[in-house]
Amino acid sequence: MPSHARPRTGRVPRTLLRAGLAVSAAGAALATGGAATASAARAPAPAHGTDTGATASALTGALLHSVAGGVGPVKNLQLDPFANTAVDPLANAVATQIADFKPLSTTVVTGSLSRGAALRDVPLVGLTTRVLPG
Repeated sequence: MPSHARPRTGRVPRTLLRAGLAVSAAGAALATGGAATASAARAPAPAHGTDTGATASALTGALLHSVAGGVGPVKNLQLDPFANTAVDPLANAVATQIADFKPLSTTVVTGSLSRGAALRDVPLVGLTTRVLPG
């Protein structure tokens, strides 16, 4: 019989629980925005020929409002669940310098993530998230 201890399989790390909670919250925000759009779409239709574009404008406004409510929180979620911890793999940087050239380092790419950046804080991706509502 082996004398080693049996590994615990029923325990889930706290960071995985936090990541799951963040994904669940984002899903709930998206579902809430969809419910608002669905309730706006169920408004009684005006009589035939009397629509002056107010219905289309109201539906467009409701759609933009619900998308902003669903996408806005996702843009503010922390991307790296290990950020600002001792076990963060992105906090390890590699740097090199060749001759008199400026030193190169991986912290340019991973530095903001290891400090707990959200999607809107990432250098190139953050610029593209400005077109999203929220």
